[in-house]
Amino acid sequence: GSAVRSRQPPLIQTPLSRGFSHMYFLYIIYSSKLDKYYIGFTSDINDRLAKHNRKSKGFSNSGRPWKLVYSERFVTKKEAMSREKQIKRWKNRQRIDELIKAGSEHPDS
Repeated sequence: GSAVRSRQPPLIQTPLSRGFSHMYFLYIIYSSKLDKYYIGFTSDINDRLAKHNRKSKGFSNSGRPWKLVYSERFVTKKEAMSREKQIKRWKNRQRIDELIKAGSEHPDS
């Protein structure tokens, strides 16, 4: 596939700064308060994380603060959505933990 796994830095460079016209991200964020992961996709990972951490109604609000623990980069929205659905279908915490651990052992250079 066209995914690039990466360890999560505090902020991810914008796609334009890396020579891409537009990118999409599968992301996994973690709430230590809830001890839960949230899996999603977006075209602006920094803005999306900020939205999860703002006061709002719903599940995200109860888990603040959220920390980005894993991301994959995709060329198309369809690929990012497909990967999100794949991981959500796992319904397996251990498998998600292993994915995050493997991603942090092989960071982008």
